[in-house]
Amino acid sequence: MTETSRDLVTRGKIDVEGRLVDASNVTLFCTIELDGVTGNVVYKPVSGERPLWDFPDGTLAGREVATAMIADASGLGAIPPTVLRDGPFGPGMVQLWIETTDEELVDVRSPDSVPDDWRVVLHAHDRDGEPAVLAHANRQGMRELAVLDIVVNNTDRKGGHVLAGADGRVYGVDHGICLHTDPKLRTVLWGWIGERLTEDEIGKLRGLREKLDGELGDALGEHLSGFEIRALAERTELLLAEAVFPEPGDDWRAIPWPLF
Repeated sequence: MTETSRDLVTRGKIDVEGRLVDASNVTLFCTIELDGVTGNVVYKPVSGERPLWDFPDGTLAGREVATAMIADASGLGAIPPTVLRDGPFGPGMVQLWIETTDEELVDVRSPDSVPDDWRVVLHAHDRDGEPAVLAHANRQGMRELAVLDIVVNNTDRKGGHVLAGADGRVYGVDHGICLHTDPKLRTVLWGWIGERLTEDEIGKLRGLREKLDGELGDALGEHLSGFEIRALAERTELLLAEAVFPEPGDDWRAIPWPLF
């Protein structure tokens, strides 16, 4: 997060332009302005959240901010500048709107149309009974998002939550149901199962684990319970010990639905 974008999302004046109707909770598209610098943000007021029985603690907005804090501190994955602040409908998550390209990073295709460098996640059949696969691009930015998802226990990494930024980076969005204490990883990014982590990825995980015992762990306490922070540390330790991308568990659904 650059200082300019941090200041913009933190202190800028927010004006609501409209609502993103496909979102399950109130999600507002807004303009933002600070000292002549303008942009767009997504604003999710806490007052518009629908309670989830399996995420009774804290707020979804707080979990989005906590996940962004973890990504920033570790260098794993790119999440747009994200803060918790007051807005037109009270406190909520405010996240910088990212301009994207038309590049597809996750898709359902016929097996013979999957690019050679993509990773196939799931074989299935379409509504006409024809073979189809869920597959995704093999980009380093996506791979690091997959590592981030493992440690934050992302319960809902849909294809539409992986964005090809106009700046060439891959961004992850919509992290409201992350960081539960129980295993709940559901993602479309299963393409690296069994592959060893790189030294760079291991270094970032080690840095994250160290920071959880310091200022980062203290700061996360504003948004997460102590049990959730401890579980985050334990997931990081386990991934470091095994140093490979894990397989899905048998005791929960490993792919979100809908996929996008």
